[in-house]
Amino acid sequence: MLTRDIDLADAILDLIDNCLDGAMRVLKGNNKGPKPYHGFQVDISYDENHFMITDNCGGIPRQVAIDSAFRMGRHDSERDKDLPTVGVYGIGMKRAIFKIGEDSSVVCNTDHERYQVNITKEWMMDDSDWEIPLIDLSHGDDSNYGTTIEIRELREGIKLQFSNQDFIEQLHSIISTHFSYIISKGLNIRINKESVTPKISITRYTKDFSNKENVIAPYIYKHSIDGVDVEVAIGFYRSLSTDEEEQDEKDGKSVSTSAGITIICNDRVVLHNDKTHITGWGEAGVPRYHTQFIGISGVVIFQSNSPVKLPLKTTKRGVDSSSQIYALAKDKIREGIKIFTDFTNKWKKVPKGELSQHFRIEETESAPSIMLSQRVRKEDWSNVRRDGGQVFKPKLPLPREGANKQVISSQADSLIKISRIWADFFPANTSNQPI
Repeated sequence: MLTRDIDLADAILDLIDNCLDGAMRVLKGNNKGPKPYHGFQVDISYDENHFMITDNCGGIPRQVAIDSAFRMGRHDSERDKDLPTVGVYGIGMKRAIFKIGEDSSVVCNTDHERYQVNITKEWMMDDSDWEIPLIDLSHGDDSNYGTTIEIRELREGIKLQFSNQDFIEQLHSIISTHFSYIISKGLNIRINKESVTPKISITRYTKDFSNKENVIAPYIYKHSIDGVDVEVAIGFYRSLSTDEEEQDEKDGKSVSTSAGITIICNDRVVLHNDKTHITGWGEAGVPRYHTQFIGISGVVIFQSNSPVKLPLKTTKRGVDSSSQIYALAKDKIREGIKIFTDFTNKWKKVPKGELSQHFRIEETESAPSIMLSQRVRKEDWSNVRRDGGQVFKPKLPLPREGANKQVISSQADSLIKISRIWADFFPANTSNQPI
């Protein structure tokens, strides 16, 4: 029963999270800065007969192993209580191992000890034995502190998935999304010796936008609520849609993959480029997502040393939209989206060339959306009275007066020209004779 509500991809994500918990212990929770995870590496290898994950993230301390990591039963709530992890229930690593295979070993090497835990097929089949033996090993001179999990005797369904190319591509895509911001902050994840490339949300804006008006700039909100830091950043990652792109979307050719809202909890992406009501589209005055909004993207960041306070589903992939803190953030997401959908509607009938001048490469730059608040000057933040926190609202450019009329006039001129050509080729029949 323990493994039925988790699929293989989620199990592997749990094992990577276990590695990151080790990195957090090494960093003592300090994951700030551009590259805090630089030097940490996770290697995953598999075939139809085995699965292995190895890291250099500091290993699992012996006491943590005894009290939580290999304990059958209630989770030790004091474990890593001051670290920004996502482990809440204490079953992730064990459940993942049980999901993948029937025989496994875990070797941990920390700066103080080295030990091994064997989870055998015989132990798993013995309902009366709930004790997992921990075997001390010689520490030696090995300074590569980390954990190696090797799983053998893979379950038949798992063997099939590891031999399925569609699953392999899906796994790469999920890892490149879920851990995209941690990878961009320095962590190296390799699958069968191939490094994973992160997929991160990028926002485009006018250089030095903070103190300018009539420029392309993001909407940003930040607040700290009950031990959770919240940040919302919505903007454009590109210019507006073209007529061809809107037609392609109608024809079923997806062109909107980079648009939408991404939710990040303690550096993990739990919802990627969402365009549904979960992130506020199609409700409370915000229009439903349409290809004309292809340029709009954003991120919502939740950071806390108490993972139980994060708006996470138990799978760690997905948002608990009923949480109070997410409800507040969602109000700000909608406020941000509305600014840019209104902008799009004002400009969609204006000649494309007039808007393109605001997106010129020499006047704009792009950066990861998670870094935008650093680009706002202190004096340009405004306090939010009702909900608390601070907000930066962009002063976006407006179409010049008469621009829409020019388009209408141009269309009317085209119709007149067409009618004149028609009259030249097909003159009016004045004889009342049938043609």
